Amino acid sequence: MSWRFIIVVLLAAAGASAWGGLRLGDWLVAHGPEHKAVTETLPVAVPVLDANGKPFVAQPPQPQVNGRLSVTEPIPPVDWKIPDKSLVQLLPNGVVDLATTTITMDEAKQIAASNGHQALVGIADVSGLDMTASDSKRPPITQPIQPIEAPGVPPPTTTEPRNVRPANTAWQASLRQEILACSALSFFDRPSCAWAARNKYCEPNNAWGKVHDCPAKNF
Repeated sequence: MSWRFIIVVLLAAAGASAWGGLRLGDWLVAHGPEHKAVTETLPVAVPVLDANGKPFVAQPPQPQVNGRLSVTEPIPPVDWKIPDKSLVQLLPNGVVDLATTTITMDEAKQIAASNGHQALVGIADVSGLDMTASDSKRPPITQPIQPIEAPGVPPPTTTEPRNVRPANTAWQASLRQEILACSALSFFDRPSCAWAARNKYCEPNNAWGKVHDCPAKNF
């Protein structure tokens, strides 16, 4: 059998299978059960409301002052309404009522003379007033004015000029002579002799660093 014949047979079988599959599919679609379309209604998302009617939002836990991790409790609302009357007006106080009430002089005399009432304070305190004498017969209270003595001016002080003593420079000549005398000594004895002369004259006269023969000390 030729291979060409085999290829032709295979191609014919493949074409017949494809044609048969298409026809079978059309028959199944035509004779299959009818499918009714079902429309499903999705539930509408209803927002969750809080006590105030606002949408509820989940609050994450936060660290608290006591160290716990929880949701912060809301602060209770405060009624910031200002009362019509102050607390001073609401609390009864007889002394304040009596002190702020206009009374006559006769009533003031009766209140001051009575011992059973409470002592008055403030502008109602009339205990220091002289109720026996009238205002026209009351002599004016005058107090003598004490003169103030001004302190005397101290006399000017005169400063006498100090007698400046002339600087004594005779020791410098003596120091110079002793240093020249030390130059006649040997090489090793000369420094000791010169410093002994300087200590003899420069130290009492405080002349270190001020005179040529008294160099400044570094020790």
